[in-house]
Amino acid sequence: MARLLIVSNRLPISVRVDRGALCLTRSSGGLAAAMRGPHERHCAIWIGWPGSVASLSPEQRRDADVALAGMRAVPVHLGATEQHRFYDGFSNGVLWPLLHYLLDKVNLDAELDWEAYQRVNERFADVVAAQYTPGDAIWVHDYQLLLLPALLRRRLPGARIGFFLHVPFPSAEVFRILPWREQIVRGLLGADMIGFHTAAYRRNFAASAAHVLGVDPGEAMIEHDGRTVALGVHPISIDAAEIERLAGHPGVREEAARIRAEARDRKIVLGIDRLDYTKGIPRRLLAIERFLEREPELRDQVRFLQLAVPTREMAGAYADFRRVVHEMVGRINGQYGTTFATPIHYMHRSLPFEQVVALYLAADVMLVTPLRDGMNLVAKEYVAARGDDDGALILSEFAGASSELAEAISVNPYDIGSVAAAVKQAIAMPPAEQRRRMAALRRRVATHDVHTWAQAFLDELDRAAAPEPAGAAAPSRRGMPEGVVERMRLAPQRVWILDYDGTLVPFAPVPDLAAPDEDLLALLGALSERDRVHVVSGRRRADLERWLGALPLHLHAEHGFWSRPKASGDWVALEPDTAAWKGEARAILEGFTRRTPGSFIEEKTVTLAWHYRTAEPELASQHVREMRARLEERLPMDTLELLAGAKVVEIRPRVVHKGRVVPLILDDVPAKAAVIAIGDDRTDEDIFAALPPSAYTIHVGNESSRAAYRLPDAGAVRRLLRSIHAGHAGHAGHAGHAGHAGDAGLDAGRAGLDAGIHA
Repeated sequence: MARLLIVSNRLPISVRVDRGALCLTRSSGGLAAAMRGPHERHCAIWIGWPGSVASLSPEQRRDADVALAGMRAVPVHLGATEQHRFYDGFSNGVLWPLLHYLLDKVNLDAELDWEAYQRVNERFADVVAAQYTPGDAIWVHDYQLLLLPALLRRRLPGARIGFFLHVPFPSAEVFRILPWREQIVRGLLGADMIGFHTAAYRRNFAASAAHVLGVDPGEAMIEHDGRTVALGVHPISIDAAEIERLAGHPGVREEAARIRAEARDRKIVLGIDRLDYTKGIPRRLLAIERFLEREPELRDQVRFLQLAVPTREMAGAYADFRRVVHEMVGRINGQYGTTFATPIHYMHRSLPFEQVVALYLAADVMLVTPLRDGMNLVAKEYVAARGDDDGALILSEFAGASSELAEAISVNPYDIGSVAAAVKQAIAMPPAEQRRRMAALRRRVATHDVHTWAQAFLDELDRAAAPEPAGAAAPSRRGMPEGVVERMRLAPQRVWILDYDGTLVPFAPVPDLAAPDEDLLALLGALSERDRVHVVSGRRRADLERWLGALPLHLHAEHGFWSRPKASGDWVALEPDTAAWKGEARAILEGFTRRTPGSFIEEKTVTLAWHYRTAEPELASQHVREMRARLEERLPMDTLELLAGAKVVEIRPRVVHKGRVVPLILDDVPAKAAVIAIGDDRTDEDIFAALPPSAYTIHVGNESSRAAYRLPDAGAVRRLLRSIHAGHAGHAGHAGHAGHAGDAGLDAGRAGLDAGIHA
C-alpha cells in the first residue's frame, strides 16, 4: 500500500533521559503542528533526528527506537559534532541568515560546515531510501535538507518527491552570493514539485535557477535534467478550528480575563516571537519607544506585552542578541516607567499553548513585525482566536502572511515611525472597523487552514509526478552498456555523425568562444585516420572551416544546407537560397535585440538565429515568448519553423534540417559499417529519425530523445571516442598511432567508462 514519508530535520518527538528514565516528548514547533494531521490521516512514516542519544545506554537506545517505531517515526542518528556543524554551522550560520536577507550574518567561509551539511543530507537519503516502497510519496521539509531531493532522485529515480520550504526564498541577487549556490539549486530540482509560501518566493527561486544553471525561468515549472519540476504556491496555515475551540475553553477565557484585569483598563499590545534576529524585536522596541515619546498622553493607557520564546540558546550570536534585547527593554522601562507601572512587560520563556491563546484573547492589538518571515503563523493564530471579531492586527509587509491577510494594518518594520503610528491607529480603531477587518481575516484563515494546505500540496504533487500519457515522448534513460561500446570497437568500419556545440564542446557564452581545444583537434584527427567522421552542425560554414577545415573530416554547416566533403575545399549547397522572408524577420529580431541587453543576431545563409545566453534570464524569457508570437503572426509559418535551442531561437525553412544530409552520408557506406550518431538537441533528432534501426544513436543530456542511448555531457562524448579509438588501436597492435588522443583514451577506455560513459 502506498504511504506518505514525511522527512524533516527533527522528528516531532524528542528522546531524552530524565532522572535515569527514558522520556519521549512531542514537539510543539510550527512544522510539527502543521504536519501532525497528515502524519495521522495518511498513517505516514516520519523520518528525522530524534535529538541526541549520546546519554542513552544501548538498551535505552533500543527501547527508544522501538517506541518511535510504534509512533511511526524513524530516527536519523547524528553525532554531536556532526549535528553541530550541520545545524548550527551551516543550516543556521549560513542558510538561515541568507534566506532572510541578513547578509552581514552569513558565514561564507564555512567549508567544514558545508561538508557536514552534505554528509547529513546523504545520511537522510540513505534512511529514506531504506524505508521507501514503490508507490510511496516522499515529502521533504525545509532548508536543512535542500540537497535531499536530488540525492533521493539518484537512489529512487521513479519516486514521487515533494519539497516544501518553510522560510523565504530570497531574490536572485542575494541568493547568488552563496558559494554553494549551484549544488543547492540542483538539490532542490531533484523534486517533482517544490512548494513555497508566496508567489514572490517562487519567482525568486525560478530567477535564481535561471541565473545559476541557465534554465528558462518558467512561472510554474522548470525544465531540468530531462524532467519537469513543478513550482507551487502553498501558503501554510494553522488548525483554525482547534484554536477556536481552545479560545472558547472556560479555563482559557478565565486566564484572558485575569490578564485584562491586571492591565487595569489599559490597551494591551502583544508581541509573541522566538527570540531570533529575523523577528525584528529590537526595531519593534524602538518603535514602542518612539510611540511613548510622541504620545505622552497615551503612555498610561497602553501596556506592551512581549513574549520572547528562547531559541538556539547555545549559539553565540543568539546570546549576544538576547543581551541586546534585554538591555533595550531595561532602558525603555527605566526611561518611561512610573511607580505604578512599566510600559513593557517582557517575558523570556516558553508558555503552554493554552496560555498563549489566552494572551491572544486578551490583546487589543497584535504586533507582528518581523524583518523577514516565511509566513508567520502567530498572525493567523491571533486571528483564529478572535471569535468575537475584536482586535487589530499590525503585520510586517515582509512576512509571508501579508500576501494573504490584506485587512491587517501593513507596516514596514524598518520604519520605526510608521510602526509607532500604526500602534496609535490600532488602539484608536473604531469597534465597527475592527469587526469588519477581523471578520474578513477570520473567514480567510478558517477557509484555508492547515488541513487544506497539506491536501492541496499532496494533490499537486500527485499531478506533478503523474506518469506521462501513453504515446508521449520520454527521455532515453539507457546509458552506454559495455557490450555496445565493445561492438563499436570491433566494427570493421565506422561512420561517425557528430554534432558540435553541446556534443564535442560545452556551450559557451558567445559562439566564438566555443573554438575546439588542442585535445579535441588531436582526437578528431586520430579518429579520422581509420573512420569516416562527419561533423553536422548548425554553425556557419566559415566557423567550421576556420576551426576544423585542416582536418580530414566531412563537414556539414547550417544544419546541412552546406556540405564540404573530406579533403575538398569546395562547399556545396543543398538547394538554392530562397530566403526572401529574412528582411521582415530580421527587423523583428533587431527590435528585440535593442530591448534585450546581451542578446545578438547571427545570420546564416538561409537561417537567422537570436542568441540570448548572456542576457538577463527573466527578461530574455519574457522576450522569447513575445518574439515567437510576433514571428508566428508575421512570417509564413507553413514554410518556416521556429527552433528552440540552448538559449537560442532559430528561424529556418522547414526543408532545411540535419536529417537531409543522412542519405548523402549513407550513400557509399559499406554494409557492415557501424554508423554512430551523437547529438544533444532538437536539431539532432532529425538525424536520429533518418537513420536505420541498426545505427547507434546517442543523445547527450537528459532531455527527451528518440536516441537509443545517452551520455551526460561533452566530456563523456570525448571519453567514448577515445575509448573506441584506443580500443581498436590496441586490437590492431598500433596504439601509438593515436598520438596524444590515443594515449589519453587508453586510460579512459576500459577502466574509465564508469566516469561518464555509463549512465
